[in-house]
Amino acid sequence: MNFVSIRIITADIKRLAGFYEQITGIPVTMYTEDFGELKTSACTLAMGSTRTLQLFGDEVARPAENHTAILEFRVGDVDAEYRRLVEVIGHSLIQEPTTMPWGNRSLLFRDPDGNLVNFFTPISAEAIKKFAQRHRQLMAGARTRDLRCDGHRGIRWPGPHCDRDGCGCSC
Repeated sequence: MNFVSIRIITADIKRLAGFYEQITGIPVTMYTEDFGELKTSACTLAMGSTRTLQLFGDEVARPAENHTAILEFRVGDVDAEYRRLVEVIGHSLIQEPTTMPWGNRSLLFRDPDGNLVNFFTPISAEAIKKFAQRHRQLMAGARTRDLRCDGHRGIRWPGPHCDRDGCGCSC
């Protein structure tokens, strides 16, 4: 079994898709006017309009009412991401970049629907090792040349290994 995606239900899919494109730099592929996906090498963030709920039963989910989950994106430099996004997320900022006890530097904010989003960078030796190992396992199972390394934007795998942060990606 493989966990492959999480879906957010929203009343305004264009606004939410645009927000995630802006903060990640990754395009959202819109398959219909009611459904799109933002794909990374590790997971897919799916977005569905409230109209998609008719397929499951109208009361199965309610948009903008999540108060438990945090969508997490590993980034190469969380402080640089904060400086890049401060104008975009300023009104929804929960926590400026902060070093957490488990070894990640974390930036916490809300998307336009109120969902919590965490951009983080592993900074302790243990956290770096943990995420590098996960990344190597993911890449070892890759069957395509079009996977992106989440830690370094715009890179393709496989290729020459730089091992800049122990992940073995090509950059």
